[in-house]
Parts: sequence; C-alpha cells; structure tokens
Amino acid sequence: MSEPAVDFPENRDAIRAALIEWYEADHREYPWRETDDPYAILVSEVMSQQTQLDRVVDAWADFLDRWPTVADLASADRADVVAFWSAHSLGYNNRAKYLHEAANQVCEEYDGEFPESSEELSELMGVGPYTANAVASFAFNNGDAVVDTNVKRVLYRAFSIPDEDAAFEDAATTLMPGGESRVWNNAIMELGGVACEKTPACDEAGCPWREWCDAYQTGDFTAPDVPTQPSFEGSRRQMRGRVIGALKEHDRLAVDDLGPKVRVDYAPAGEYGREWLRSLLKDLSEDGLVETSQQDEKTVVRLQR
Repeated sequence: MSEPAVDFPENRDAIRAALIEWYEADHREYPWRETDDPYAILVSEVMSQQTQLDRVVDAWADFLDRWPTVADLASADRADVVAFWSAHSLGYNNRAKYLHEAANQVCEEYDGEFPESSEELSELMGVGPYTANAVASFAFNNGDAVVDTNVKRVLYRAFSIPDEDAAFEDAATTLMPGGESRVWNNAIMELGGVACEKTPACDEAGCPWREWCDAYQTGDFTAPDVPTQPSFEGSRRQMRGRVIGALKEHDRLAVDDLGPKVRVDYAPAGEYGREWLRSLLKDLSEDGLVETSQQDEKTVVRLQR
C-alpha cells in the first residue's frame, strides 16, 4: 500500500480501532446495513442518490416487498417500476429504468448471481464506480475505500488532506484496514454524517478522532463543502491552534514562555496576558488537549498524553 502525500499520525492502528469501535458501539439503524444481499444493497444505493436516508427506509422496504429478488424485478413491467419510483417521490425516474435493466443483466448475463468485483458491477446499467464499490464493500466486503463528500470533509478536517481528488483517494486507501471495507466504509461515512457534518457535533456525537483531529484542535472547521470562515484570523480558534503547535514543537512551556508564541503582543499583565492565556488553556484542558502543572513556582503546560 502506497504512502499518502501527507503525514498521518504514527498510531494509525489506534485511529482505525477508535473509529470502528465507535461505529460498532452505536450507529444509525438502517435496514440495508443488516444485510449482505447485493440486490437489497444495490436498491438502497440507487434510492439513496440525492435522497435523504430517512426518506429511503419506507420506500426500500416497500420495493423489496413488491419485488423481493432480482429475478422478481427483472420480470416486472418496467412501467410499474417507474410508477413505484414516482409514487414514492424518489426523483430521477431514469434510475428506476436503469435498476430494472441492471436486474435483467444479472439474470441474463450472470445467471441471477451478482458479480462480486467493483469492475464487473460497474458493467451493470446505471451502476457507476461509487455504487459499484459500495455494493462490493457492503455485500462482499471486498471494496475499495469509499470517497464521497462526507468522507472528504472528514479527511480534510481531521488530517488536513489537500482538497484534491487524488489526495483524498490516497488518504482514504491508506487509512482503510485491509479486508474490512464493509465496516470501515460504513463507519467513516457515519462519522461524516453524524459527527462531522457541515456544522460539526464533535463532542455531542463523541467523535472518536478528536485527539488526532486538526480541526478539533484549532477550531477551524472549514472543508471543501463548507465556506471558509472569514473571522479565523485573530480568532480564539486560531489561538488554540497556536498553543497546540507551540507545544508540539517544544513539548512543555511555562505560561509566560508560551504566551509570546501564541500572540506577539503577549504581555503578562496586559489585555492579552496571563489571564487571557489561562482562559484559553482552561478550554483546551476541558477538551482533553493540554494539561498544566506547577514546577518551580511556575505554571507549565504540555499536551495531554
């Protein structure tokens, strides 16, 4: 596996384990996550394109009640499939046509058994690379790392991955543990959909990557799909980032030695002095990022271990 163009934290195994443990402990319950039937998963993936997942649940169940197997769908009248799609407000009726055609391909070209590789799945009508990889991952556990908008946002914020498709692909591939595409892709998409949304909910969702996340440490939660925050320069989140950066470089610093590295105008008794800095350190301490101790009558700060 190639190394990414950016530096990840050294303890990648801990990063992987933390995410999987978080996902397996508690995640949104969607019925297609409880099956490895490629037909049911394909239906969910096609329905979920540009449609909120909560709206898909009932439509997915109704669809499988009416056409429970790929053979049932293949033998159905295409007009009935399109009418179902329209009646359930799933949008883009051509997706219903493509799904019906794909069912016919599976029955006619693969004797009713879904191909297992992303490459072969991509040959099915209306099944692009993303959907093919999703079915390979969730049905057969042999897919590649998924890279959608949510995953890009997570990688950009957590590890400062450049906003470039190749960089995201490289980073996602490097992070995914081998042979675990089913749980990993579900987990990282869940992270982007629950904890790392456009408006982040790091603490509320118990994000498992807070201790490694660049955005959480700096307070800068911009992302490719989130506009840059114009007030970052001189903001409290910028100062938090400077504290973290200084302590990464120097291991530990007395408060009055740390101050000038955070603000050039730091003065112990000034507006941006000890009281201001201690308030900043208190926030970082409560977030589990730094710790303070007394040494030789001085307050010394270090990154929490």
